Amino acid sequence: MSVSRDKIVSFCSDYLKVENFRDYCHNGLQVSGTDKINKIVTGVTISKKLTESAIQKKADMIIVHHGVFMRSFGEFPVIDGYWRERLKLLLNNDISLCGFHLPLDAHPLIGNNISILKVLGLLKVCGILEEGQQIGFVGEYKKAVARDKFIELVDKKLETKSVALNFGSKQIKKVGVISGSASSAWSAVLELGCDTFLTGDLREDIVRPVDESGLNIINAGHYNSERFGIINLGKLIQKKFKVSVEFVEISCSV
Repeated sequence: MSVSRDKIVSFCSDYLKVENFRDYCHNGLQVSGTDKINKIVTGVTISKKLTESAIQKKADMIIVHHGVFMRSFGEFPVIDGYWRERLKLLLNNDISLCGFHLPLDAHPLIGNNISILKVLGLLKVCGILEEGQQIGFVGEYKKAVARDKFIELVDKKLETKSVALNFGSKQIKKVGVISGSASSAWSAVLELGCDTFLTGDLREDIVRPVDESGLNIINAGHYNSERFGIINLGKLIQKKFKVSVEFVEISCSV
C-alpha cells in the first residue's frame, strides 16, 4: 500500500524539528517527484550512483543527509555539469528527494552524534556542543579507558580506519563528538573539559593548536561518522508508515 509523500516529509520535519535550524540547505523535500510512495532508499549523500541504485530498486523517494546545498551552485545558480545529470535522473524517473542536514546531526535520540556516543558506550551525556552551525554532544565514561582501546572501538563501531592525533591523555574519559567537517570546533570541545574530540575531518590549520593544547583528536571520516542518523530515520519511517525503506551504502571509497 502506498503512502503519501507529503505525510512522510511532514512527519520527518516535525520529528527532527527542522524549523529550529538555520542551515546551509532546505531541510525537507528538495526535489518533487511522485506523491505516492511505495519504496524509499536512504543514503548519506545524493549522487548519480545512489539514484541509479534507487531506480534499480524501484524506489519512489530518496532521503539523504547531504542533499542539495544551494552553495554548490554559486551566488547566481547555474545548474549544469554533474548536478544537472543528478537532477535530470531524479526528475526523469519521478523520484522525490528529501535532505535533512543539521537536524539529523543534532537530534537527541536518533542523530549522528548521539548515536556515536551510544555505540561507544559513552552513556553519560554531560554537555551540548554548539560552535557556529556545528552541533554535537559530550559523553563521559564512568571509568576511563586506554586511548588505544578507545581508538580500536571507534574503528570497529564506525566501520572505519580513523586517523588519531594523540596529543592528550592516554586515558580517555570525557569525549566531545561532532560528526562531519567539524575539527575547527576543537576549542569549544576543550573548553568543556574533554580529553578527546571525535569528528569527521582534520584541517591542517588546527593540528598545531590542538597539539599545543593537549587534546586528542580523532578523525573517523566524514562519511562514516554520518551514517547512523539516516539509517535510524529510515527505520523510524518504516516502523511508522509500514513502507519499505532500504539504506544503500555508497562510501567515499566505492
